[in-house]
Amino acid sequence: APAPSAAETLGATSPPPMVLRAMERDLRLTEAQARTRLVNEAEAGTRAGRLQNALGKRFAGAWVSGATSAELTVASTDAADGPAIEAGGARAVVVDTPLADLKAVKTKLDLAVTGKGRETPVRYVDVRTNRVTVQATSRAAADALVEAAGVESALVNVKVSAEQPRALYDIRGGDAFYIDGTARCSVGFGVTKGDQQGFATAGHCGKAGAKTTGYNQVAQGTFQASVFPGQDMSWVGVNSDWTATPAVKGEGGQDVQTAGSVQALVGAAVCRSGSTTGWHCGTIQQHDTSVTYAEGTVDGVTRTTVCAEPGDSGGSYISGTQAQGVTSGGSGDCTRGGTTFYQPINPVLSAYGLTLRTTTSGSGTSAPEEGQEGSWAAGRVYEVGARVTLDGVSYECLQSHQAQTAYQPALAPGLWQRV
Repeated sequence: APAPSAAETLGATSPPPMVLRAMERDLRLTEAQARTRLVNEAEAGTRAGRLQNALGKRFAGAWVSGATSAELTVASTDAADGPAIEAGGARAVVVDTPLADLKAVKTKLDLAVTGKGRETPVRYVDVRTNRVTVQATSRAAADALVEAAGVESALVNVKVSAEQPRALYDIRGGDAFYIDGTARCSVGFGVTKGDQQGFATAGHCGKAGAKTTGYNQVAQGTFQASVFPGQDMSWVGVNSDWTATPAVKGEGGQDVQTAGSVQALVGAAVCRSGSTTGWHCGTIQQHDTSVTYAEGTVDGVTRTTVCAEPGDSGGSYISGTQAQGVTSGGSGDCTRGGTTFYQPINPVLSAYGLTLRTTTSGSGTSAPEEGQEGSWAAGRVYEVGARVTLDGVSYECLQSHQAQTAYQPALAPGLWQRV
């Protein structure tokens, strides 16, 4: 039998109806366009991964564009890479600065933020402009940060905005889950750790040891670990009355099933579920963003055009059937629109040794498998470029994801290539 395509592996060829309907509404697509977009984005992720691995230090980013994400663009610092990029199924763009150098500039800017950082609350690498963007309350504030960081001003774009991102939790009634009987947040994704079931959510929702009750106010569990600020991640271990499932609450309360955690490209469609505003979709703007809330700075979040409001914090972001992250914060609302940030799910799984509950993981609660260094193992999180061996064959990772049996390298050429 022929090897499955990336779209087939990621479930993009049979998307949940709720995902399609929300994409039609929020991205103003027809059903046919929404279906085509999900397939294109899945296939583009594989092509981008191959080209990133091939370009190495010259790689400067990749993104999809167009109503159906029909065009994949890959940037390189060397014009000689153009033919190879085009042969790999992408439009080639030549830029001055490699992605690694832009990330280094952003790190210097993050370290230079002083006080509460509210004058320069958002910083991110924008691969489409080959610059680092600083969102600031004034040009003077941005210039002062650039000078303090000692970075070249030519590498920085300034976006002047009065928006002040906030962590999206509140103290009011509603469904979802409650922390110590007062604050409300939203469940992210069902997870397991050994025999312990639970869910991942945002770190600002509660500290380790805090007690939770469910949407029905029935005793639910305890925060096992939590980080905020710095990152915005936590997980709750639940009692025997609750069961972790791969379901995410979609349009009209219907379930969207999670199949994995393959990271989507910049420009890809993404949908969010939250206990305040329900189900909304938008697009991924930038990965690896730093955002400064009143409580402190959070690094490594993803910036999106999806709206959210207080109480949506911790809720699920999903692209097709692939888990992306949990709601951290944002600005605006779902009446006027806004910008939101999510904590990517793969770092949460990796940091706490959690296994994402998926449609292919069954009811087992096995922890990530241990294996020899360099050998492929289910439950591990692999980044683009990671190399593994399985059954004597070496492979290189094409898309960041948590490994599972259904994603074994030989079975998932959309995620791995032989080397």
